[in-house]
Amino acid sequence: MTTSTAVRTVGFIGLGDQGAPMARALADSRFDLHVWARRSASLDAVAGRPHTVHDSAASLAAASDIVLLVLRDDDDVDGVLEEGGVLAAMRPGSILVNHGTGDPQRAQLMATHAAELGIAMLDAPVSGGGPGAEARTLTTIVGGARDAFDSALAVFDTFSSAVVFMGASGAGQQAKLLNNALTMTNLKNAEDVFAIADGTGVDVAAFQRLLATSSGGSFVIQALGNQITPDIAPHLQVLMRKDIEHFAEGLGRLGADVASVRDRGLEGAEGLAAVAEIVDRSRTAGDVA
Repeated sequence: MTTSTAVRTVGFIGLGDQGAPMARALADSRFDLHVWARRSASLDAVAGRPHTVHDSAASLAAASDIVLLVLRDDDDVDGVLEEGGVLAAMRPGSILVNHGTGDPQRAQLMATHAAELGIAMLDAPVSGGGPGAEARTLTTIVGGARDAFDSALAVFDTFSSAVVFMGASGAGQQAKLLNNALTMTNLKNAEDVFAIADGTGVDVAAFQRLLATSSGGSFVIQALGNQITPDIAPHLQVLMRKDIEHFAEGLGRLGADVASVRDRGLEGAEGLAAVAEIVDRSRTAGDVA
């Protein structure tokens, strides 16, 4: 299926903690931003920036060359597409993008259904969280038709520092789930090693700075004490448990042996508060000294 290459109007649904800064980036770009939200208060996220508000998801879809969804899960996406009338209202040749993290097989089914209506669907989950969205440095991980990806790339560039095409429909979700699994198993490694460092008298704050430029470092290690602090750790633990279960379910349905990675990822989530406390305590001690 061939998609339109002239993307001008961008429809956006999902003005939450991560979606709101993505929408602001689009409002500040050359694209014509169209938004819809169930709650009018959510529209405050783009106040003062150029945008067009619609009274229904279907109205937004009919006016857009590309529609971006930043919703909680696949069920919410299905609800907007079907009950909300988005799929029925979109023009043939337009592009539909799911930026949420979901199941690879459901991504394939959604894309097949959309294609029957002449619509190209991309699964394009993002990595970087709220801070990355605010800084416009998200990594966008994309599966779907290559021509649709090429048409959507300039849109993704408004809020991303990296955009990676992974292959056919579902490949973006597969890669995101694998990325999440690595994040949480890396976190478990950090918990174990930081506890040993702390217990043997190593300056943990200095050790963390060392890891920023050495082979043992990782993104999650640098997030400790910055994006991951003791006060936010309990909330992040809930999200991480959900993410590792999504990984296990999604990749398990594709025939992968996920048991050991799932278990270590859950251990990483469980120990998050403890390692965040170690890093915070070391930094506080350094400030006092």
